[in-house]
Amino acid sequence: MPLTDEQKKRLRGRGHALKPVILVGAGGLSAGLLEEFDRSLAHHELMKVKLAGGDREARDRMIEQLCARSGAALVQRVGNIALLFLRREKDSAFAEL
Repeated sequence: MPLTDEQKKRLRGRGHALKPVILVGAGGLSAGLLEEFDRSLAHHELMKVKLAGGDREARDRMIEQLCARSGAALVQRVGNIALLFLRREKDSAFAEL
């Protein structure tokens, strides 16, 4: 389910103070990184991912791959940092959205 503009605005506000949880380096999206990404997103629901290395198009493709793999929504992208959201089925900290 896509996020509305109002939901994205609220999530951007809550994500502003967050530090990146996952750092994608020059090695790209390795199997180990993807496993850690899945665990972290399931735990945090809203998290920042920092994409180091590569050009803008390569970073865009990696963000698209992460979203497609997990079902997460891209809330915002600023430079090489993406804010992603995936609501947990139960016990969500974002029940108001």
